[in-house]
Amino acid sequence: MNTQPKQKISVQTLTQLAILVAIEVVMKLIGLGSVPVGPLYMSFLTVPIAIGAIVIGPMASMLLGIFGFVSFMDAIKGASIMTSTLLGVSAVHTFILCFGMRLLMGLCVGIVYRAMTKACKNGTANCFVASLSAPLLNTLFFMGYIVLVFYHTDYVQSLALAKGASNPLVFVVLLTGVQGLVEAVVCSVAGTAIGGALLKVTGRMNGHR
Repeated sequence: MNTQPKQKISVQTLTQLAILVAIEVVMKLIGLGSVPVGPLYMSFLTVPIAIGAIVIGPMASMLLGIFGFVSFMDAIKGASIMTSTLLGVSAVHTFILCFGMRLLMGLCVGIVYRAMTKACKNGTANCFVASLSAPLLNTLFFMGYIVLVFYHTDYVQSLALAKGASNPLVFVVLLTGVQGLVEAVVCSVAGTAIGGALLKVTGRMNGHR
């Protein structure tokens, strides 16, 4: 008696997850996923992750952080100036930076949304906070790991010198300021609109799970 409903939910979840993964792939292929800006990439792949967190849950949004593996492949192929250079310093730490930090970010976005649904009954506000947290946490974890592991390397120090940064915090702000703002605006608007629309379709807009 209970097997059929569980199977239905499982198929629906897998379908939603597959669609979001496909969106990530298409965004990457057509150049909307990662836009090169100086040594960094402006990433909009946080949008599907935010939607996954809203519509499915933390484990789904964590799995959608798999785009970090593509980022690591970019480092290997030399497509990213920064991660390619850091790869020469430490392959292990660069893998954690590109892949591990994105998985952690996805998980945390899901946790943020779940916490919001318990604290607030405004579905739109919940979607907005979760969507905004995706680019913010992506920048926090990515740049935080660079500062923690790579800050004293010659490459990062040369970037800090070029930016006139006197300390790690100033370095992060100067390097990601405008880029981070654009990512935050795009992801919060798109994630709130799409995630909210999907919740309305399923009748779960005002507090679910």
